[in-house]
Amino acid sequence: MTVIIDYDTDIKLGLPYEELIKKVVAQCAETEHCPYEVSVNVLLTDNEAILDLNREFRGVDSPTDVLSFPSLYLEEPDLWEAIEEDPGLDFDPDTGELVVGDIAVSVEKVMSQAKEYGHSEERELAFLVAHSMLHLFGFDHIEEADRLLMEAEQRKILDALRIYR
Repeated sequence: MTVIIDYDTDIKLGLPYEELIKKVVAQCAETEHCPYEVSVNVLLTDNEAILDLNREFRGVDSPTDVLSFPSLYLEEPDLWEAIEEDPGLDFDPDTGELVVGDIAVSVEKVMSQAKEYGHSEERELAFLVAHSMLHLFGFDHIEEADRLLMEAEQRKILDALRIYR
């Protein structure tokens, strides 16, 4: 598993974020029965930079907490066999790992939402990374049934890591 973390803000989280992010990514892959080692890039940034990304890629003119940029396009979660039909497409030729995509997290939102929701920054960061990983694995929350499924998967992941509200 390769998790490349780029910390691109002067705002500092007071927690071992690298270890936490790697644990969450690994647990997501395990929970979702991903049959491959995965590779993901994680950008930790500030509200100004995530606003620019949100504006550029989603046409939304406000900062958000997390953005997901999938490299693989599963029509629905758990369709790993679809990848096997064209294995050269989504695998890093040097490592053989499945490249699942990129995640951008606003450190400012981690801090403010942790306060707003009354839990730790560790829990908020873990939640946002799990949420984004599920998007990279083909989950979405546009329809109510999909939202409920995604929320259940997020709980499974965080519960397995013993990270609670």
